[in-house]
Amino acid sequence: MSESNIKQLRRTRNGRIVAGVCSGIGDYIGIDANLVRIGLAIATLFGGVGVGVYAIGWLLMPDEGKNTSIVQDLINNRQAKTNTWQQETPDYSPTAGWERQEPTVPGDQKPQA
Repeated sequence: MSESNIKQLRRTRNGRIVAGVCSGIGDYIGIDANLVRIGLAIATLFGGVGVGVYAIGWLLMPDEGKNTSIVQDLINNRQAKTNTWQQETPDYSPTAGWERQEPTVPGDQKPQA
């Protein structure tokens, strides 16, 4: 099976009302997106689960034409910022010309003779 024939769960742009979650699920399963919307509406009326399912789908399903979801993008951006910050940390080794001084407590100093 070639990669172009593999079905992928994506938020679609065609038929999108809010974020494209229901239309993406409908395309993936092969049913009308309106049936998915009705199912989520009923789930919302009975306990509010539909809103949570839709929000999770919006965060975890990649948009059409992208390979990463919103959550994956946030994690990747966070890791990139953390790696950049760690690379810019000064070296406190004596060979680098920095000397680390221990913190002192007021009144803990010895009198000079």
